[in-house]
Amino acid sequence: MRKVIMLMSLCALFLNTSCEKKEEKKEEETDFLVTSPLPKDTLVTKEYVAQIRAISHIELRALERGYLQKIYVDEGQTVKKGQMMFQIMPMVYQAEAQKAEAEANFAEIEFKNTKSLADSNVVSKNELALAKAKLDKAKAELGLAKVHLGFTDIRAPFDGIMDHFQVRLGSLLDEGDLLTTLSDNSKMWVYYNVPEAEYLDYKTKINKDGGLKVQLLMANNKMFDHPGIVETIEADFNNETGNIAFRATFPNPSRLLRHGETGNIVVTLPYKNALLIPQKATFEVLEKKYVFVVDKNNVIRSREIKIAAELPHIFVVSSGLNKDDKILLEGLRQVKENEKIHTKFVKPDSVISNLSLYAE
Repeated sequence: MRKVIMLMSLCALFLNTSCEKKEEKKEEETDFLVTSPLPKDTLVTKEYVAQIRAISHIELRALERGYLQKIYVDEGQTVKKGQMMFQIMPMVYQAEAQKAEAEANFAEIEFKNTKSLADSNVVSKNELALAKAKLDKAKAELGLAKVHLGFTDIRAPFDGIMDHFQVRLGSLLDEGDLLTTLSDNSKMWVYYNVPEAEYLDYKTKINKDGGLKVQLLMANNKMFDHPGIVETIEADFNNETGNIAFRATFPNPSRLLRHGETGNIVVTLPYKNALLIPQKATFEVLEKKYVFVVDKNNVIRSREIKIAAELPHIFVVSSGLNKDDKILLEGLRQVKENEKIHTKFVKPDSVISNLSLYAE
């Protein structure tokens, strides 16, 4: 009887241990979510820090020495081409011009008298030529004096907006002294830096259809009303940053934009049949992006991928995956290379449209 009881106890212990192992094994079998890249046409928006410049921004400087006698404009004022802006005391130059004019008149009278005598063969042709040379010299000096006199009037070379004054009324000016600056902001040049890879994409794709259209996000986080067109690319790359400068031209009919402002250039690029994957399905090693690819035997292996663009919670993959690959969606830290796992497939369109539901 005792043997029977011991035998039954052993059987019960064996069965209990076997059940515990089965339950433990069952608990260890975790289903990992996997999905595939989603092929889809998409638009990728990129932003670049930009500097806004007027198409013409010049310094107005004194061309002659003298006292600043009059100021006809005010700071921040819009001026028209040819409009009088400053006048440097012209009295000395007016006197020089009058003197030169008197000398020119005298030389002309002398030439006419000499010509009359030469026509009567009283004087030689050489004397007539000498009188003509004196007249030409006097006229040249008169013209030069008028030019110097004209330099005392500072006029606007184009339509634009004035900056603040660098001098005040009555200031003694030397030749070359800065008076103010003038900006033509009817159109604006907006500069931004582009990495080499994106420059190559632009030259091989976008440029075939003409200039790239861009938007300008202003400092108040509002979009500028008018789109711009990339018309110019600088000649050389910056060896330190690996970037090259693009210049976009924006119309500015309301004169809202001013020289020296900052903003962001917003570029929207189309990607045809792009492969989209969740960002959380990737991991990084030494600045390279990887995913875990699950083969037909449910064995996982890491694979490097290249990222073409980035969207909120999404990467656009340029290489390393195809649409039929299965990638691990969750639990990247719970698996190891070449490990066999149990998987549950989730449709890629469902994953992409409901990323927040799968956020870890």
